[in-house]
Parts: sequence; structure tokens; C-alpha cells
Amino acid sequence: MNTGPTDIDPYVAIFARYLRERGLAVTQQRTAVAEAVFSSSGHRSVDDLHAALRGRGLSLGKATIYRTLGLLVQSGLVEEHDFGEGFRRFEHRLSRDPVHHHMVCIRSGEVIEFRSEALARIVQETAARHGFRPAYHKLVIFGLSRASQESGADVEYRGITCPIEDTPPES
Repeated sequence: MNTGPTDIDPYVAIFARYLRERGLAVTQQRTAVAEAVFSSSGHRSVDDLHAALRGRGLSLGKATIYRTLGLLVQSGLVEEHDFGEGFRRFEHRLSRDPVHHHMVCIRSGEVIEFRSEALARIVQETAARHGFRPAYHKLVIFGLSRASQESGADVEYRGITCPIEDTPPES
């Protein structure tokens, strides 16, 4: 569902304008990180972006990448995700469906985007029933992708989990 725009120049220009409006420098490093994010089609980690930039012959420190990603998130051009893997992933918000959800394979880390009209209807109906006006919502389903299942992986469905269930008791 999430694909990189074919022409990223307008998006890089929007980011540059965002930086200038806040009195921040438009550096080659910031531009390179923005280009790497906008040209990607997935949910990229800092390590993914670092490798992509190195593949382009650029040597940027991870701290620079983290800081630039923070600015991209603040600008509203990039969304940050925490899928419980111990690191964050970043997804540009350009040329994609603004309301979509994620399924994350707990074996391979693959992220699958999906859209559900039925789920959107349930959110609206539930909110209306409670006199609630939703601003946004997120749904992440964890499990096994088709490829992981075909390779023999199996998992038991646990329903909704609570973080303290996985925390060992203090002794």
C-alpha cells in the first residue's frame, strides 16, 4: 500500500521550507535522510536508512539520522511506529492511504499494511454510541505472515495481551 513517490523533489522542498520557517539549516545530511525516507516504500528503521545512505556512498552518523527523523516526524511528513521490536520504524505519509493499519510478523519482522472499511465503520459506530468524536486510531495485529507459516512457524493466538503478563514477578 505504501509506495514511495516517483518524484520526491516536491516533498524534499516542503521539508526544506519547514526547516527554514523554524530557523534551521537545510543541510546536505538532512536532505539526504529526507530523500532516503521519501523514496522508500516501507517502514524503515534507522539501521535500514543508515545502510541505504551508505549504499549511496554517504557516510552519515546514526545520531544525525535520528535527529533528522525527529524533524521529519515533527513536520508531519513522516510517521513513527513502535511495533514492539525494540526499535522504531518510520513511514513517509506521502502518496498513501492516510487511514490504514498494520500486521507485523513476529518471526520475520515483515509489516503488511491493510485498509478495512468494516473496521472504519466499527470505529465510527462505536464512537457515536458513546458520544465520542475520534481524532485518530491505530491498530497493529501481531502474528505470522504467510511466508513464515509456510516455512513451518506456528504461534498460539493469545488475544489481547497485557504488558505485565510478560513481566516476571519481582523476587
